Parts: sequence; structure tokens; C-alpha cells
Amino acid sequence: MTVYEFENRVPVLGENTYVSPSASIIGDVSIGDSCYVAPGAVVKGDYGRVVIGDGTSVQDNVVVHARPDEETHIGDEVTLGHGCIIHNATVEDHAVIGMGAIVSDYAIVREHAVVAEGAVVKARFEVPKGMIAVGVPAKIIAPVREEQKEELGRFKKIYQDLARRYPSGLKEI
Repeated sequence: MTVYEFENRVPVLGENTYVSPSASIIGDVSIGDSCYVAPGAVVKGDYGRVVIGDGTSVQDNVVVHARPDEETHIGDEVTLGHGCIIHNATVEDHAVIGMGAIVSDYAIVREHAVVAEGAVVKARFEVPKGMIAVGVPAKIIAPVREEQKEELGRFKKIYQDLARRYPSGLKEI
């Protein structure tokens, strides 16, 4: 695992959190319990702060960063899909950010909201609780249905399980 102190800013990792050897966690970063940080992910608190809650999945090649002296906040049981970018934004509990999506400065993605693959949530835009946002720039199109919440919850549990299995199951050959 590649975890770096930067100018006395030291990352803090929760219990049962897995960070891939090819991921980078830098500086003022706090990651909660039972999180999964996949290969290629970069979470940087070099001049801002990043807080990630419990049970969150930071998938392959995700980038999370914050502006100087500001904070990016990711809640509990959030899914950050492959290759997405979260910059100086807030993503609340149980939200899903799709693959390749961008959530920009001061945007807020509320609880149980979904940002679709490739969408761009522009600066200061808010995705309301339980709503789906798609497109460039992102627009709200529909509420998340109960069956979608259940399915997304099952996917979150898969990554929490991977966080437990990777430390003993991953072997370099």
C-alpha cells in the first residue's frame, strides 16, 4: 500500500480497510472502516482535506482531491465507480457515482442519489436526495426506485467483502 505523509499531514485508515498496493493515499486523508480502495486510485490531501466514511468503495483509477484549506467529504457506504473524479465536493451516504463521472467543486450529491456513468456534475450543482442525474452537464431525470437501492446496496456489500478478502487472498506471482 502506498500511503504518504506530506508536510506533517498523515493519512488515517480505519479498521478492516483495504488499500491496493498501486493506490496512493497522500496527506490529510481520513478513510473509515471497511472501505475498499482499488488499484490506481489516488486520494490526495496534500493541501486540502479528504474525509471518506465507513464501508465506501473507491474503485480503480478514481481521483479524489480538495482545494487548498478546504474539504472533500465522501459519506458512508458510497460507491465511487471506476475512473470517476471527485474534486472539492460532498457526496453523502449511500450515493453512487458512476464510472467516469465527474463531481466538481462545491457540488453536493445527496443521500441515495445516483450520478450516471460519464455524467458531469458541474460546480455548485446539487443532486437531490434519492434522485438520478445524467448527462453533460448533469440533469436530474428521475427518482431512484426502491429496487435500484436494494441492488446498489448488494454491490456495496461485494466491495466491503473484498476489503476483508484482499489482505490474505491477494498474492503476487
